[in-house]
Amino acid sequence: MTLPPVIGMVHLGPLPGAPGAGSIDATVDAALRDAADLEAAGYDGVMIENFGDAPFYADDVPKTTVAAMTRVVTQVVESVSIPVGVNVLRNDALAALAVAAAARASFIRVNVLTGTMFTDQGIIEGRAADVARARVSLPGVRILADCFVKHAVPPPGRTFEDELADLWGRAGADGVIISGSGTGSAPDPDRLGVARSVLGPHAPIYVGSGLDADNAAALLEHADGAIVGSSLKTAGVFSPVDPVKARAVLQAARAALS
Repeated sequence: MTLPPVIGMVHLGPLPGAPGAGSIDATVDAALRDAADLEAAGYDGVMIENFGDAPFYADDVPKTTVAAMTRVVTQVVESVSIPVGVNVLRNDALAALAVAAAARASFIRVNVLTGTMFTDQGIIEGRAADVARARVSLPGVRILADCFVKHAVPPPGRTFEDELADLWGRAGADGVIISGSGTGSAPDPDRLGVARSVLGPHAPIYVGSGLDADNAAALLEHADGAIVGSSLKTAGVFSPVDPVKARAVLQAARAALS
């Protein structure tokens, strides 16, 4: 499966067991609406994540979360004809692989695949060896991995360039994501240029946050795609996708990537 270039986010509300959780049926319905609107707008893929489950577990979510994610992702996969991805926050890559396998999703996002990051969940350590072995039986599932993921700080002495090289050359990533400091925050375009110089012309590089219609040209100069969420919503991350905004951002991204 070729990685889709422009991916729209489906942010789930709190799932069963999380603070503030409501009806799982309502969560499924909202996800189906957002996925349908993104497909209708022309997006190449969608990514589903449990954004409403904050505060997040660091790297081992409850079984109820895995079950709920599997239900949502399965129904979205069955409802759209574009690739569907999974991100299990904060960093449960093995759960994401399990959900992808059960639901026939096409790719996953891993916030910390290798190395160590300091986060509000504490110290998160990548489990690239475990992930690589778990995906042996899932050859069709691709891995998009963040380099110095948002809402996190790298340990002293660890450079952006070293992290990039390890993700691409040693950790098994199929594509690398570059984000800003937080949700909705755009990365420095110069950092994307550094990523391209380190990884070379063939490594898929994604803008992972903050892309909108105004900055798409600058951010995508050295990137192959983007994961877009906040700028597509009517009024905040948990609000529905705005079809007009979604088409405008996609048009700008397509023009920048052409």
